[in-house]
Amino acid sequence: MSSDVADMLSPATREILGKVRQIVPPMLEKFHKGQLGRVAVIGGSEDYTGAPYFSAMASARLGCDMSHVICTPAAAAVIKTYSPNLMVHPLMRQSPSPHHQHSSPNSPYDSDPVHISGKIIDLLPRLHVLVVGPGLGRDPLMQETCARVLAAARERKMPVVLDADALALVTKAPELVHGWREVVLTPNVVEFARLWKGVKGSGDDGSEGSDPSHKVQALSRALGGVTIVQKGGRDLVSNGEVTMTVDVEGGLKRSGGQGDTLTGSIATMLAWRKAYLDEIWDHDGKLGEEETLGLAAFGGAAITRECSRLAFEKRGRSLQASDLTDEVYTAFLNLIGEVTGKQG
Repeated sequence: MSSDVADMLSPATREILGKVRQIVPPMLEKFHKGQLGRVAVIGGSEDYTGAPYFSAMASARLGCDMSHVICTPAAAAVIKTYSPNLMVHPLMRQSPSPHHQHSSPNSPYDSDPVHISGKIIDLLPRLHVLVVGPGLGRDPLMQETCARVLAAARERKMPVVLDADALALVTKAPELVHGWREVVLTPNVVEFARLWKGVKGSGDDGSEGSDPSHKVQALSRALGGVTIVQKGGRDLVSNGEVTMTVDVEGGLKRSGGQGDTLTGSIATMLAWRKAYLDEIWDHDGKLGEEETLGLAAFGGAAITRECSRLAFEKRGRSLQASDLTDEVYTAFLNLIGEVTGKQG
């Protein structure tokens, strides 16, 4: 951890980041391709190509071995031009629309969510973590496809990060994630309010107390203990029982797309969590499944906030989402530091 940054952190945050460091795999010669993370982002439609790219690139820049994007053919053609480092799969389909000239199905199967989701589900054994939502949109066929993929991922007890338009699925059908401990939701203030209304009911005003952490805890409990990262001036991470505050300083510019860096960063941390729990390297840590889930979410949120701070220092009010992508590894070094050899 950078000493300059450490001086800016609260004692509680320094302690938590010390635990986060334990789940970060060291760089060892014995590792082979894929062991340090295989992450896929499901999102990207004809109108939205930046969000899945930013999420997948954050995951890659943080250090996952293999970063995939699963999107529509129209989005794939564009995203492939952004970077040759991503593996792009044009497996999603949008409903036919006069406003989307490339969205008309080429065959009856292109409008069948069972057929479309089946091809994506076939990829799940090759992956460690899913991100669902960046650039997804509200298209009914896209949403139904994702619902089916999520059901299959749940059967595999696969960690999933849900953001943006995927949160609309949860609002509409909370049973999709209720009790699924490996799910991480990352709502902003507006998305949190929609989730609260959809899950708790419009008659519940959420008056669990004046502390904002009480409300995020209550929503997590109502969803059976999923992990929620509520984005805001201070991010809150809660599984309904334990709530942590991510008070790492961030930048002052709220440009669109910064949340995509968050989803990608959390995804890589979750992939590293799997490597830790699978003990692919020798370590003396005794962190359990529940604790490491929260630590992964906290670590991803802290790194994103540090990315925002670094980018804002350089760009000020001209900051864009791509500026955060360039700062991911520096943020990691500042908050956690590189890990080599055996760690206890």
